[in-house]
Amino acid sequence: MLLLAAAIWGFGFVAQRLGMESLEPFAFNGLRFVIGALSLLPLIWYLQRRGRLKGVKDSGFLPRALLGSSVCGGILFIAASFQQVGLLYTTAANAGFITGLYIVLVPVLGLLLKHSTGSNTWIGCAVAAVGLYFLSVGENFSVTYGDGLQLIGALFWAMHILAVDHFTSRVAPVVLACGQFLVCALASFLVSLVLETTTMAGVQQAWAALAYAGLVSVGVAYTLQVLAQKHAHPAHAAIILSLETVFAAIGGILFLGESLSGRALFGCALMLLGMLISQLPLRYLVKSRHEKAA
Repeated sequence: MLLLAAAIWGFGFVAQRLGMESLEPFAFNGLRFVIGALSLLPLIWYLQRRGRLKGVKDSGFLPRALLGSSVCGGILFIAASFQQVGLLYTTAANAGFITGLYIVLVPVLGLLLKHSTGSNTWIGCAVAAVGLYFLSVGENFSVTYGDGLQLIGALFWAMHILAVDHFTSRVAPVVLACGQFLVCALASFLVSLVLETTTMAGVQQAWAALAYAGLVSVGVAYTLQVLAQKHAHPAHAAIILSLETVFAAIGGILFLGESLSGRALFGCALMLLGMLISQLPLRYLVKSRHEKAA
């Protein structure tokens, strides 16, 4: 289930690129997050009926849900905006790998919150940084505009994960997810009204991309993640989900006709290696090697 979720999210970059052939970035984000929020309502109803929504009947649930949704949704809006606009200027493969750096950035930012960070994180950061150089920095030491936007977005994706981690102990995760999607959609629509012109014809032309990006990427993949992580070790789950970046590259090549140079492929490989190293504690690697030898 985790591998399927990673594949869905990776191919979601293709849908986001295709959707902007008919819609502008903020309109596309607004619509896909509305669809995503609506797709979670059946799950919320089901969990409520089964009595599995934590703290719903508490008197302070609504204020906590509103605060968590506002904070997480605001950060999500910034991250998704950088990602979506950046896709106008870079490939789905580049966007996927650079966005995936949030896996490395989360524990680094966690230092500000006094979270413990192992040596594997710093090694992973170094390897991923070298990979980012080969992927995004040209021979004249310049970074493309689109890749730069994706890198800023990765920072906000990392902040978003930390914010979600903070509020999920106070608000039922699926309620928090639905609320933040609605906040992100509202903010996207407001910006779109000011900066963009959206037509019904454009929405109709982008219906397939919107359905995938909203219903499948958000509704289906989120549900798969929630169900799978009940039976998976967090470190293993993070490693499997990081394969989203690989599927983004595969999707770009198969469906968008994109290509990666040898230099870019080498950078992608290093970035993926860095992400994996950062998520797998060195003590686990040593233990596994000793167990295999025994």
